[in-house]
Amino acid sequence: MAGEAGATGTPTGIVIGGGVAGLSAALNLLRMGHAVTLIDPLPSPGGASFGNAGLISADTVVPIALPGMLRQVPRWLNDPLGPLSIRPAYMPKAAPWLMKWVRAGRMDRVREIAQAMRALHVNAFQDWKDLLGEVAFRDLIRQGGQVQMWDSATETPTGKIERSLREAHGIRSEELGADDLRQMFPGIARDVVRGVFIPGNGHTVSPPRLIRTLADIFRAEGGTVLAERALKLIPEAGGRWMVFTNAGNHRADKVILAGGAWSGQLLEPLGVKVPLETERGYHVMLPSPSVALRFPILQKSRSFGMTPMEHGIRVAGTVEIAGLDAAPDERRAKILHEHAKRLFPDLQTGEPVLWMGHRPSTPDSLPVLGPAPGHPGLFLCFGHSHFGMTGGPPGGKLVAQLAAGRPPSIDPAPYSATRF
Repeated sequence: MAGEAGATGTPTGIVIGGGVAGLSAALNLLRMGHAVTLIDPLPSPGGASFGNAGLISADTVVPIALPGMLRQVPRWLNDPLGPLSIRPAYMPKAAPWLMKWVRAGRMDRVREIAQAMRALHVNAFQDWKDLLGEVAFRDLIRQGGQVQMWDSATETPTGKIERSLREAHGIRSEELGADDLRQMFPGIARDVVRGVFIPGNGHTVSPPRLIRTLADIFRAEGGTVLAERALKLIPEAGGRWMVFTNAGNHRADKVILAGGAWSGQLLEPLGVKVPLETERGYHVMLPSPSVALRFPILQKSRSFGMTPMEHGIRVAGTVEIAGLDAAPDERRAKILHEHAKRLFPDLQTGEPVLWMGHRPSTPDSLPVLGPAPGHPGLFLCFGHSHFGMTGGPPGGKLVAQLAAGRPPSIDPAPYSATRF
């Protein structure tokens, strides 16, 4: 069986999930001397790792829930194509998670979350370089910065909080006026009048190729990939685990669950409860754009981003709370195209390509990293929310260290499943 220890007694591990978090954990655990099998029904990349905005934000310490956001929710919900949508039929199921989200937005908790985000994110580029090697890193990742922008010349209350968090953690940023934005982005609309440049952030030119490269490195270094769906995690005598899939039974000394938004389904039979919700996100890929972006853009007034990639511009954003099974609402992807054309009125592109995926999100924007409570040998690595491309590599490394019995590179306590 895959994952069985060999005659040499080599420790074994199974990683469930072939996205950025799972691959990062698997490759790190493999390099720590384990024989590692990765199980995912889709070839990498799949899920959120395929369609995210591609942002790598090592200098981001701002969680999604902030003070004052609750007052904005009714306005957002009144706009069916606004930045937040909650399907009415799903509201009863989502309500407990949403209440935890509101509580996570208290300023005292926001400061704690920001400190934990800083510890996890600060070395993200180095962690990517360690995984990929120098050549692939230079090919796939850009460290040129990101630009945030607003339609208002006056700093918003949320913007003030974000600035204070950056300053508290010594993060460099540069204020941009309307003229600065015109020079950086020729053809940008006149209603954008203020911005902030964060030079310590960056992006990937291709999330799919980046994840495929990770998968290729994992296999080349001796890892095994099985295209199967994990159905149940079963603890066995002697402290080992069996992963029951649609096509086999696989046993290992350690199991790392990195199944993204589907992780909760595998934990439920074990009695492990974690507030995990899917913040369904959309993107529209615009091929052959007439506009060339020097940096990724985050248009904060309308809650969307634009990232320059090798196959065009990816426009991503919005949050839809509707669970794992509801059909996509393609209008939410199409409105992103309209936002892009409003930001760049002369923008011309090829045929847009629409996409929807499932962000695995906790109420406090921090991932769940570390041992599963009450289940020795099972480790959790999911819930990176909007920050998977940033937190996935350091989170995967941290969980691999814990699974291998190595000293952790950062304090794992803030990311424990028991925090809830």
